[in-house]
Amino acid sequence: MAEDRADIEEREEDDFSLDSDLVADIRAALEVEDATQLIALIEPLHAADVADLLEQLRPNERRSLLRLWGDEIDGEILSEIDELIREEVLDALPKHILAEAVRELESDDVVDLIEDLEPAQKEEILEALEESDRAAVEQSLAYPEYSAGRLMQREVVSAPEFWTVGQTIDFLRAEPWLPDQFYHVILVDPGHHPVGYVTLGKLLASKRDTLLKDLAEESFRTISAFQEEGDVAYAFNQYHLISAPVVDDDDRLVGVITIDDAMSVLDEEHEEDMLLLAGVSEESSVSDGVVETVKSRTPWLFVNLLSANLSAWVISWFSDSITTIVALAALMPIVASMGGNAGTQSLAVAVRALATRNLTESNAGRVVMREATVGLINGVFFALIMGAVGYLAYDSWALGAVIGAAMIINLIVAALAGVLVPLTLDRAGLDPALASGTFVTTMTDIVGFMAFLGLATAVLL
Repeated sequence: MAEDRADIEEREEDDFSLDSDLVADIRAALEVEDATQLIALIEPLHAADVADLLEQLRPNERRSLLRLWGDEIDGEILSEIDELIREEVLDALPKHILAEAVRELESDDVVDLIEDLEPAQKEEILEALEESDRAAVEQSLAYPEYSAGRLMQREVVSAPEFWTVGQTIDFLRAEPWLPDQFYHVILVDPGHHPVGYVTLGKLLASKRDTLLKDLAEESFRTISAFQEEGDVAYAFNQYHLISAPVVDDDDRLVGVITIDDAMSVLDEEHEEDMLLLAGVSEESSVSDGVVETVKSRTPWLFVNLLSANLSAWVISWFSDSITTIVALAALMPIVASMGGNAGTQSLAVAVRALATRNLTESNAGRVVMREATVGLINGVFFALIMGAVGYLAYDSWALGAVIGAAMIINLIVAALAGVLVPLTLDRAGLDPALASGTFVTTMTDIVGFMAFLGLATAVLL
């Protein structure tokens, strides 16, 4: 069974990751500027794989690839490229190629492509669009950043609720402007307010004289164009939505959000939380240069340095005790390390629960009590182990009791800090992942050192 699973995982990795040999061959073709070989290697790749390739190449290789192969690039590839190198790629493309690629995109992809660009570059892309497409994109850009209005696409398939299946199918067959992918026909009243939707599966499976309103789905929900995109992603995940109509302040239909865009937001928020927990800027990427990477990491390392100095200051209070009982110097990192790891465990669970709305005001007390209980049980378990270590290694039951008691105190504090720190940040309207790791580690270090060295001073000296 284990061998079969290993084979499956190896096969999956081969099927879905960008092959390293292929990247090496592309680099070799770039080195000799063999455009024919380059096109042959890249042509079979999916747009997402081409985007990954551009992100993996060095800047000079990326420029060479775009010079030799740029005429083949399309809008889907541009929409997949990491925003941190997107501007560089757009600058390198000839204007007519860029214009053609952008015209292929739907409005939500164009908005995502240009919203963070410099004004001159943004205007250049907007000028490449047809008048109606440009107006749709500009209307989306008028909504607040990170709102549903920015996330939605303007191409909406709608029909009056009193239409029949036959009328709707005839309409869809006759219209050339339909989006490449859509999942529902949105039903609207005479005021263009969405009142329901019908899945394409039901539409095709029903008789032509069936009324659309008789096929409406129970999952129907509307989303305000001003709704924060994180809330939109939560709604899609919570209610298993495939698409949802977007409405303006008058509840009129202005767009639609599809599941692929909602899941992209969830993925971005998860990555952001992971980076912030590690004390790294949310804009960090493997494609960053040395200078950008140093700039994003140095501030957090400086904060960590301050917290480390605070811990060192606490230790200095007990310098006489450490000098008298040298074993304290060897054992105190264990208490701090165990507290830090326990706090990180609680922190990771709490931050994820807050992001998914599973940790709320109604169950926060229960979660805090659970973590405190877990910290107590783990503290007692590891206290027994370290008590034995204190006796066997240093021939002192008293030293074993001191480190055991400090272990219990620190693991309880660590478990509580791991939940209470992100909860406090969330209540303050801040991202719960922001600097939580630094706060929790600082607390566990200080409490661990004070508990261990303070008890040792009181009991052993």
